[in-house]
Amino acid sequence: MAVTRKQKPLDYVPYGLVVTKSWLLAQGLSRHTLDNWVKSGQLASVVYGVYKRPDTKLTWQGVVYSLQRMGSDLRPGGITALSYQGLGHYLQLGQHQTVHLYGQEHLPRWLNKLLPDVTFVRHNEAQLLGRHPHSGIDALKEFEATTLINIAVPFSDILTSSPERAWFEVLLDVPEKISFEHADQLMQGLVNLSPKRLNKLMALCQNVKVRRLFLWFAERHRHAWFGKLDIESYTWESGLLGSGKRVLAKGGKLEPKYLITVPETMQQEEFYGQE
Repeated sequence: MAVTRKQKPLDYVPYGLVVTKSWLLAQGLSRHTLDNWVKSGQLASVVYGVYKRPDTKLTWQGVVYSLQRMGSDLRPGGITALSYQGLGHYLQLGQHQTVHLYGQEHLPRWLNKLLPDVTFVRHNEAQLLGRHPHSGIDALKEFEATTLINIAVPFSDILTSSPERAWFEVLLDVPEKISFEHADQLMQGLVNLSPKRLNKLMALCQNVKVRRLFLWFAERHRHAWFGKLDIESYTWESGLLGSGKRVLAKGGKLEPKYLITVPETMQQEEFYGQE
């Protein structure tokens, strides 16, 4: 008769990660075994229905990877993805952090109870892709990147937005949550974006504000990839830029080419890429 190896918590809960009770049960673990692990101190309850190893120190990266490991489509995007990939400004070190997650799923109720110095904020993909984003979501999968996370789990990659996708996600929050000035500083560092990916994202994007802002910032900085963009497709006659003026910067100055108001000081400056 074959001998079955005794199950251990480490088989299900690697260091640095959390798991939910429902996920453990779905893996075939019995309630009796789970209760014994908790009673014996082999597993520690973080919040109700969520567990970790007793020696685990949780980080937001480990928590997000845990979500993805359990099947969630939520991933770091926007300003969080850019900062995580070394392309952001104002990194939040040693203070309260806000982690921006993008996907179709809602945040689990327990998520913002795990780390007292981290707040997770969820953004809906429909903001970028319109009311019926599902076909676009499949197309956007190529705009995801994997990055090794700094926890002791072999071959652990956390799924994030690619820099191109993250920049479009940043533009969604300009100027309501991200200032023009901050976005401008971010754009200064985005010198190696893929024009192929940018063209595809522009074609998929259904947000007129994001399209206009993208073109304005791209023309303002004129990185090497700017000359390879399909700018000619986005004319007023095409309808892809919508219609009418958009007041984005209150008290700002109207930018005549894309009909958006921008901070007056930025409108008066010369584009970085121009002599």
